[in-house]
Amino acid sequence: MAMIRFGNAVVLATVLLASPALGFCDLDPGEAGRVVEIVDGETLTLDAGLTVRLIGATAPPPSGGGTRAALAEIALGKPVRLFYGGRRRDRHGRALAHVFVTGEGGRLWVQGRLAETGLALVYSFADNRACVAELLAREAAARASRAGLWGEGVFAVADGLDLEALVAADHRFRIVEGTVHAAAEARGRVYLNFEADWRRDFTVSVAPRDRRAFDKQGVDLLALAGRRIRVRGWIVRRNGPMIEADHAEQVEVVE
Repeated sequence: MAMIRFGNAVVLATVLLASPALGFCDLDPGEAGRVVEIVDGETLTLDAGLTVRLIGATAPPPSGGGTRAALAEIALGKPVRLFYGGRRRDRHGRALAHVFVTGEGGRLWVQGRLAETGLALVYSFADNRACVAELLAREAAARASRAGLWGEGVFAVADGLDLEALVAADHRFRIVEGTVHAAAEARGRVYLNFEADWRRDFTVSVAPRDRRAFDKQGVDLLALAGRRIRVRGWIVRRNGPMIEADHAEQVEVVE
């Protein structure tokens, strides 16, 4: 477990090891092929028929169109190699891979390019977290420079006290920032409440089974009371708006 600083934020992240693909994370080589279709801003198809989900990056609506066009420019018709850092297939049979365009000029990491140009948000999973620290660094740089969709206002960090906006974002992927008013535990589940009225405020919830994963990485969730954090995930309605966090890379402590 490491505290990795990106600008004014400290990411609770696992140190990533060197690999044949990247110098900063551990990936295993997979299939190679040519990209024949760009399905959307985070999905492509290879000539052998394999559909690939770009793990680690997402282009939530309404950003998908611009990201899809950029992805086509980067990868359509070009040879690529897949690399894996976690679960390899989703329930739809899609490959969950990091994608590298290959050629005489070397490898181009597709997810990294989308994040650094402000065309994708970092989106990690508990069972697929490789390269997240590097992606967060690139996303942070794009956010600071207002690159791509950050400058257009499509991407934005939501205020944890803006309940109206957060309620309107129900079932959407958002990044939310604010100060934790209180951290509490009930039946093993941890709640990070952003206001005094937990029945209506924005809350980060961590289930008992997932809390153990935080503990293993040295993250004391209850110690986040009074700290300013940035959390990413899907907004759901549980009393007020809530994000359920199941791994430490979803949470940044903002200095």
